[in-house]
Amino acid sequence: MADQSRASAEQGTAARRDTAGEPSRSAPPGGRAALSRRRLLGTAGAGGLALGAAGGAAGYAVAPAPDRSTPLTSLGMNTVMFHGKHQSGITTPLQARGHLVAFDLAPGAGRKEAAALLRRWSTTARRLMAGEAAAHDDTDVARDAGPSSLTVTFGFGHSFFARTGLEKQRPVALDPLPDFSSDRLDKARSDGDLWVQIGADDALVAFHALRAVQKDAGGAARVRWQMNGFNRSPGATSRPLTARNLMGQIDGTRNPKPSEPDFDRRVFVPAAGDPAWMANGSYAVVRRIRMLLDDWEKLSVAAQEDVIGRKKTTGAPLSGGSETTPMDLDKTDAAGDLVVPLNAHARITRPDQNGGAALLRRPFSFHDGFGPDGAPDAGLLFVCWQADPLRGFVPVQRKLDRGDALSSFIRHEASGLFAVPGGAAPGEYVGQRLLEG
Repeated sequence: MADQSRASAEQGTAARRDTAGEPSRSAPPGGRAALSRRRLLGTAGAGGLALGAAGGAAGYAVAPAPDRSTPLTSLGMNTVMFHGKHQSGITTPLQARGHLVAFDLAPGAGRKEAAALLRRWSTTARRLMAGEAAAHDDTDVARDAGPSSLTVTFGFGHSFFARTGLEKQRPVALDPLPDFSSDRLDKARSDGDLWVQIGADDALVAFHALRAVQKDAGGAARVRWQMNGFNRSPGATSRPLTARNLMGQIDGTRNPKPSEPDFDRRVFVPAAGDPAWMANGSYAVVRRIRMLLDDWEKLSVAAQEDVIGRKKTTGAPLSGGSETTPMDLDKTDAAGDLVVPLNAHARITRPDQNGGAALLRRPFSFHDGFGPDGAPDAGLLFVCWQADPLRGFVPVQRKLDRGDALSSFIRHEASGLFAVPGGAAPGEYVGQRLLEG
C-alpha cells in the first residue's frame, strides 16, 4: 500500500518499447496455428490509454496484418516481447486483468522435472504473448483476440531449491521475510515452490494463459494458491492518470521511473550479481492486503486524507501543489500542527525516511465476494520489485509496522517472496541458467 513508488501513468500509444529500451517492430514468430489467430490483426485506429506501472520500459510490437479486412483495436494488438534482458511483467505497463498463481512441485519431482516444466512454460508463454495458440490442446478461450499486452512472468520460491537439490544456488536475498506485527497470514495462501504472474488487457486472454500454464504443469507441479486481480481498463479516462485503489486513493505516485539513473540499481540484480543465474533478475514480494472498506468509508474525506497524507481527488501532498510536487514534511498550519501528520502513510513510506529504500510497485486490486457480515473481501494484490528485498521491502514494512495510520484499515493476509531470474534469450527457457548451469 506504499505511496513509496510512482504508479505508472496510463499509456496512450499502441506501439511501446521493449525490455531493453529499444523500439520493437518485428513480427512474432508462428506457423499455421499463429496465422489462424493473428490473421485477424490489422491496422488500428487511435491508440487507447493503458494503465502503466513504470513509464513503459517494456516491449511491444505491432503485429502484421495478413488480412486487413478485420482489424483489431489497439488494445488487442499490443504485443509484449517474451525474450529480452529482463522478464516481462516487471516494467511492463499495468494491465487491466491479472492472475497470480503459486505451484508446489509434485512428490518425487525434482530438478529434471522442474527443467522440463520451465521449458514447457516458456514455450507456452512465448506463443501466447505473440498472440499464437498454445502448441498443444489449445482451449480456444482467446480465439478472435489479439495478445492484448499479455505477460507471463516466472519466479522461484525459497522451498524450490531444497526440492531440486539446488540449495547452494539459493540467493541470500531469498531468505524468508521477517514476521511483522500486522501480519495475519494464511500459510495455505502464502509462499510456494514456483510463482507465475499473468497480466493482460483482456480478461479472456488472461484466463487463457492461466489455464494453459496450469495444464502445462501436468504431473510435475500442483497449484498451491491462485488469486485474481484487476486495474482500470485502458481508455477509461480521457488522459493518462495514476491508478486508484479500492479506497479511492491515487496509489503509487512516487514509483521509481526507468529514466532515473538509479532505477536499474534499485530494481534489478546487476549483470555481475551473485548468484550469477540471477543476473538482470529481480525479487518480487507478493502480499494479499485486505482493505477494511466498511471502516475506511466511515471516515470523512479529510480524515482519509490525513491517514494517507495526500488529497484524495488529485493525489497532491497535503503540504500543497500537484500530485508530483515534493512533500514539505515540515510545513505547519495556523495552529502550529504539521500539515502532513507524523503517522501519515505517505510520510512514513518516503525513501528519504527509510534509508533510500525504494520499491517498484505493480499491484492489482481484488474483490472476492462478501463475508457473512456483508463486509467485502477486497483489497490489493500488492506486488513490488526490487534488487534486494532486505534493502527494499523489509525496511519500509518495518517502518510501517511501527505506526502507520493506514494499518488500522488494512490486513496482510498472505505473503510470498520469489526470485525472478532475468529474461530468456532466443532458444532459452526462463531459469535455464539455474537448472542447467
